[in-house]
Amino acid sequence: MFEGFELETVRVGTAAIRVRRGGTGPPVLLLHGCPQTHVMWHLVAPALARRHTVVAPDLPGYGDSSKPPTVPGHATYAKRAMAGVLVEMMDALGLASFTVVGHDRGARCAYRMALDHPGRVRRLVVLDVIPTAEVYRRTDMASAMSAWHWFVLPQPFDLPERLVAADPEAFFFRRGTGAFAPEAAAEYLRCLRDPATVHAICEDYRAGATIDVEHDEAQRGRARIACPVLALWSERGLGRRVDVLDVWRSWARDVCGRGLACGHFIAEEAPGELLCELDAFLAPELDVAPARP
Repeated sequence: MFEGFELETVRVGTAAIRVRRGGTGPPVLLLHGCPQTHVMWHLVAPALARRHTVVAPDLPGYGDSSKPPTVPGHATYAKRAMAGVLVEMMDALGLASFTVVGHDRGARCAYRMALDHPGRVRRLVVLDVIPTAEVYRRTDMASAMSAWHWFVLPQPFDLPERLVAADPEAFFFRRGTGAFAPEAAAEYLRCLRDPATVHAICEDYRAGATIDVEHDEAQRGRARIACPVLALWSERGLGRRVDVLDVWRSWARDVCGRGLACGHFIAEEAPGELLCELDAFLAPELDVAPARP
């Protein structure tokens, strides 16, 4: 996995972020989802690195990155705080502006980064998400039952930590790990067996249900993402419940995208389709025609 990439730890203040980096060209920051690590990009990053500088970190709290301290109100796990750390990480790597591609929780950091640091984010790609406040606004019985972890993980310490720790594989991968390469699945489970990672995930979701919603609502109708946005989603899941493009067009000025015939884990279930979409979307950064499949 990740042939030709370097693996390093970048220190940002008190944080230590594990980063995989490779390639040359316009920078692309890849942000993974829960309960994964940067390894989820192993089928995408090498192809992108042929024409881009690719940076794939473990999010703060996840994988082998350090875990932010726990504070009342969960501010250290707010996507605003996590995005800020990752912007500082890009500073440390000498990358002033970049495209950011985020999946799941990483996409929530990515759109917050585009809102809070508009001069840094040149293009934004969000995979299988709508803004956090929009998720809670649209919650009904069916969505709550299908996305029950959104309501279990934010519960007060330490009930969800104990539930997850009892059997992390069953909690997060109750439908199996068939969507993942064996090496990737082993990496995810290795990290999930660390109680500090489990606690960090719970804090991430606690922040999502509280301070992240507050930050979204404070900007609803007042601030819009200025850079071009590509939204891609699972036709089997999110696309069946919501008009994804309509939602994002209320948050951004320039949005395109489509549903893909795969499940939630787009980068691992449909890497070829994802790469075709990224090639076309990122072509203006290269000033060349997009590569053909």
